[in-house]
Amino acid sequence: MTVPTAVSRGPVFMFAERVFGRSSAVPVSRQASDDERAEAAKAEAWELVRAAQDGDSSAFGRLYDRYVDVVYRYVLFRLGDRDLAEDVTSETFLRALRRITSVSYQGRDVGAWFVTIARNLVLDHVKSSRFKLEVVTDEVTEPGSAPFSVGATAQAGPEQEAITRATRAELLRCVAELGDDQRECIILRFLQGLSVAETAEIMNRNEGAIKALQHRAVRRLAQLLPTGLR
Repeated sequence: MTVPTAVSRGPVFMFAERVFGRSSAVPVSRQASDDERAEAAKAEAWELVRAAQDGDSSAFGRLYDRYVDVVYRYVLFRLGDRDLAEDVTSETFLRALRRITSVSYQGRDVGAWFVTIARNLVLDHVKSSRFKLEVVTDEVTEPGSAPFSVGATAQAGPEQEAITRATRAELLRCVAELGDDQRECIILRFLQGLSVAETAEIMNRNEGAIKALQHRAVRRLAQLLPTGLR
């Protein structure tokens, strides 16, 4: 499935581009290079898992350093409470440490395993209490970071940076208005950068269902966003 060319290159287009395929403007060689780096990083992470399983505590510490921000951002966006997100993140890694010997390579990034543990903790919390989802934008994404950036802000002036921050905040607000499944799919695929297969594993669905869910979520975001940001 392709994105209609009539869609402007706003945040929703960037979402759709990530979901339905890279723009033809992205050189194949660069995409291949990105894929190679991703595979190398994934292999390195699993080497750390194996070292941790052999009793190397420093290896688990490096896994923590690598994935703690990923887990924290996911939990923060789901719960909207910084203190609670910190507690759930800590519990995630405590559980992961206790279960480290049980995890084995299944072709996905080990980060998906950490997020799965975090997701189960979040679901336990949701079942046991009532809470209001609040979008906390400052810590969910850093200025200019993928995928909610609308252009590089490292060299941007203060005016452009302010526009970028406002756009990102509005986009996150719209994401919060999605249904539970659509919101989680967007968080996993775009905020966390997980693959379709990894997202399907975490959400206990097949890949076809995830792709359909992504499509509906992107279209819904296009309806929710103000016209000027589409």
